[in-house]
Amino acid sequence: MISVKNLTKYYGDFQALKGISFEIKSGEIVGILGPNGAGKSTTLRILTCYFNPTSGDAIIDGKSILDEENNVKKIIGYLPESAPLYNDMCVFDYLVYMADIQELERSKLNERLHYVVNVCGLKEVISKPIGELSKGYKQRVGLAGAIIHDPKILILDEPTNGLDPNQIVEIRELIKELGKEKTVLVSTHILSEVEATCSRAIIINKGNIIADDTPENLSLNFGNNDKSSTIKISIKTNDNIESVKEKLLSVSDIYKVEIEDNFNNIKELTIYSNSEEPRDEIYRFIKSTDWIIYEMTRIKENLETVFHTLTKGDE
Repeated sequence: MISVKNLTKYYGDFQALKGISFEIKSGEIVGILGPNGAGKSTTLRILTCYFNPTSGDAIIDGKSILDEENNVKKIIGYLPESAPLYNDMCVFDYLVYMADIQELERSKLNERLHYVVNVCGLKEVISKPIGELSKGYKQRVGLAGAIIHDPKILILDEPTNGLDPNQIVEIRELIKELGKEKTVLVSTHILSEVEATCSRAIIINKGNIIADDTPENLSLNFGNNDKSSTIKISIKTNDNIESVKEKLLSVSDIYKVEIEDNFNNIKELTIYSNSEEPRDEIYRFIKSTDWIIYEMTRIKENLETVFHTLTKGDE
């Protein structure tokens, strides 16, 4: 759906993008993360044909941003960080205006208006001036305008910036709903937003892509500078607590065991290991005992820790 190939962008002598490449498949919700000035917004503006790259290309649904700019724009819905809303227009008139800009066929207008008003939750405010709306509703109107022409791809730049916590949750849910039908690319510096909405995260720093994976894999693979790991297990055993700890500490690379709960011989423990992946060895050890294992889970770092690990010292 989106194929980015060696994009570079200079502003005078400053290189904002340094030959980035990535692929986005149809139906993905992908978050682009990075510190301020990392190149996130520049990337989106190039993909939406607002900026030309200094070099490189992007192929969007089989169309080059360099050679087929007008056709690319027709299949993209773009919501910039500061949505271009007109406060004196009512919501209905604004959506009709956006449909005209996107050259939506008149025969499809009523159908698309009905869809965007419903999916974006705008029924109650459809006749109100945009200037009277809350920030949350204004962002909904911006999203509705971005999808009025039924684009295949939705590109959002900081979609929850400036919203209160309740509004943020509402917009996140809306993004996930839209992601059921469209490919979505979201630029944000709010890490919890990516964890809550995205199936994949691309981290950009100083114009380079430094990580590209699912939020879960990023948390597992980049959460620590060292190779240590933390494992939670739940077991059933008649052994007393001290005996359980002593036996687990005999397993290679385990250096600490904490008992979190102990009820009716079911013990929940946190195991700290110097091994990057100790679960196989822990499982083999437990199988050699008379213990019954109910659960074994590796604790992942949150994405905020990952982000700090990958970008610290470079902001």
